Amino acid sequence: MEIASITSNPRTVEEIFKDYNARRTGIVRALTYDVDEFYALCDPEKENLCLYGHPNESWEVTLPAEEVPPELPEPALGINFARDGMNRKDWLSLVAVHSDSWLLSVAFYFGARLNRNERKRLFSMINDLPTVFEVVAERKPLKDKPSADGGSKSRLGTKRSSDGQVKNSSKLTDDSYGEDEDEHSETLCGSCGGNYNADEFWIGCDICERWFHGKCVKITPAKAESIKQYKCPSCSLKRGKQ
Repeated sequence: MEIASITSNPRTVEEIFKDYNARRTGIVRALTYDVDEFYALCDPEKENLCLYGHPNESWEVTLPAEEVPPELPEPALGINFARDGMNRKDWLSLVAVHSDSWLLSVAFYFGARLNRNERKRLFSMINDLPTVFEVVAERKPLKDKPSADGGSKSRLGTKRSSDGQVKNSSKLTDDSYGEDEDEHSETLCGSCGGNYNADEFWIGCDICERWFHGKCVKITPAKAESIKQYKCPSCSLKRGKQ
């Protein structure tokens, strides 16, 4: 694992949050877009396995650290043993809850040397993101999800209708833009789980109707102009298997 030295390199609030967010992104990916691969790796016939999120936004299912005590707090042990004894969605939700606990424990392990106000600020930054459980269990409701003919949730986003025309929601007045901002304040990226930001380009999937940061699905505004019907990576994969 890519672990920075704790004693020789004290971490700032921003650095710890960046580490938390990267690990969280990896775990969210494991439990959503890479879920079939993750499920297969959690073979109950294998030894105790853990799900790790790494600082480079990757994830890994592997054995726990051998050293005692480990350099960092360890994730829940033996997640693979419960896999076949539970409903798949319930099992993924359980892993998500344990992953949230692990992510917090790692962040506050790094943050043990912060002062009270810094720890409060760190938790506030973390708490602004939906938990892994909320993303996986879809407990974070999308408020007034845009329809295909309602356009994008931001001035920079695009949404395509079945006829292939781009639907833009460019707000020409401050009042209407303010309403648009509030209307979609709880919309989450289907890839990273991040909150809606009016200054970023978003694109909506015409199949599952979820919304994504353009950067998360590698779609630029220019590229979106040439797409008649956008299918997110998950829907594209499902269509390919049919």
